[in-house]
Amino acid sequence: MTKQSLKVLFIPVEAVGHVNAAVGIAQVLIGAGHRALFAIGSQWTGRLVNYGIEEIILQQQQQQEKPADEDPAKYWSSIFVGSGGIAATDAIETLKNLSKALYPTIMSQMRQLNPIIEKLLPTLEPDLIILDQVLEMPAVVKSGIPWIHTCSFNPLMAALDEQRLPPPGLGLPSIATSVSIRREWETHRQAICDIIYESWSDYNDYIISHGLPPLQKYKFMRGSPYLNIYGYPVELDYLLARELPPKWYRFDNLKRTEQSVDSNNKFEIPEQLMKNKSGKLIYFSMGSMGAADVENMKRLLAILGRTRHRYIVSKGPKHDDYDLPGNMWGQSSVPQTQVLPLVDLVITHGGNNTVTETFYFGKPMIVLPLFGDQYDNAQRVHEKGYGIKLDAYLCNEYELFNAIECLINDKQLQKKLGKISERIQQENSIGKLPEICERLVNNNSSKLLHYDNVDNNNNNLGNCCAMENNKKHNKKSTSIRIVPTFKVFN
Repeated sequence: MTKQSLKVLFIPVEAVGHVNAAVGIAQVLIGAGHRALFAIGSQWTGRLVNYGIEEIILQQQQQQEKPADEDPAKYWSSIFVGSGGIAATDAIETLKNLSKALYPTIMSQMRQLNPIIEKLLPTLEPDLIILDQVLEMPAVVKSGIPWIHTCSFNPLMAALDEQRLPPPGLGLPSIATSVSIRREWETHRQAICDIIYESWSDYNDYIISHGLPPLQKYKFMRGSPYLNIYGYPVELDYLLARELPPKWYRFDNLKRTEQSVDSNNKFEIPEQLMKNKSGKLIYFSMGSMGAADVENMKRLLAILGRTRHRYIVSKGPKHDDYDLPGNMWGQSSVPQTQVLPLVDLVITHGGNNTVTETFYFGKPMIVLPLFGDQYDNAQRVHEKGYGIKLDAYLCNEYELFNAIECLINDKQLQKKLGKISERIQQENSIGKLPEICERLVNNNSSKLLHYDNVDNNNNNLGNCCAMENNKKHNKKSTSIRIVPTFKVFN
């Protein structure tokens, strides 16, 4: 019997990190003979086709007001830097600043996106939807189409167990060795609730207006009653503190394999870094958003420029605004997954993709977090002994020098990370995803999942979601028709 080729529709947050994680998932499904379609804004036109992804370009009002060729990284970084979300502040102050700017932006985008997706779904007739959003999307929840929720953040962001783990986004100790640590958790948890309450209340009203039950207080999404996934290596995960609840599945990573227009264009160490082979080769990236704080980038690069080592630098969306010292080479964006196996050490902002990809290649890391789950990744890497956490704005020359020398000379750690890398690559956990998706769509997933009408926050969705759990989506893939709300690029 010929295996059915699934038509899988991806709806990711249009920020670089979320799209990259979605690409990693899509590549695995395409490799298994399935189709991957991305419903995404015009800024991404032509950026995904080299992966074999079909682009469904959505025309939203906010995107019509921006140049179609504007770099997505530049757009999002301007919001984060402009709001004080990337600044020399503590984690709580950063959260306050981001909440004021980010929640209104993403809620406005969702209000525009939801009706477009609602019209799009009957036209596309996807067999499966993979959703990487921070807000619940009524059009998907009520569609009757099986859907998977992807958490491409640190898993604390999924709030799977709020009793045995700290609140997310603050980098608090994740091991409660004393009563005082638990008190600190609860104090900060309440502070977060106070910060987000107004935004949550507004979005909850929006969800109710679409005929769905109220959201759990302070939660912007219930998760999928079908399946929820995330990428985080078991060595870093919080599994000793909490078990995965039903309908959640962990992979070691959601790593993509970068593709260029020229498929034979494999990254090689630049000649200027090969001429002088003194010191170690280090990869430095503060992410697409962190690199937009040019003054801090200049400060950090000036410190690193005084070391004996060589650096490959991801310069970010404002790459023309600063120059690199002589011991460095860089571009606005570098093929990270091709660079990582070549270097001895990684200095990073701690984004979830970079952390999990660095683990995939078994490299030690210095983490300089800026906001959100980066704080949690930095804390977890540090407390588990796989790297060193430093303050991105306050770290001085001595601290950076010392951290670099400590990690590049720690042979025991390098050996340990090498074994982790070997395990991750041999197990290839994300390779199981196509079979999981096939079983889910063909309704043979009872061996994996237990279906009911209660989501993982114990909110009864009842019949409101119109979940057709007994319906098989064995439709033939139809050609995509162009309607006024979107364009299609194959």
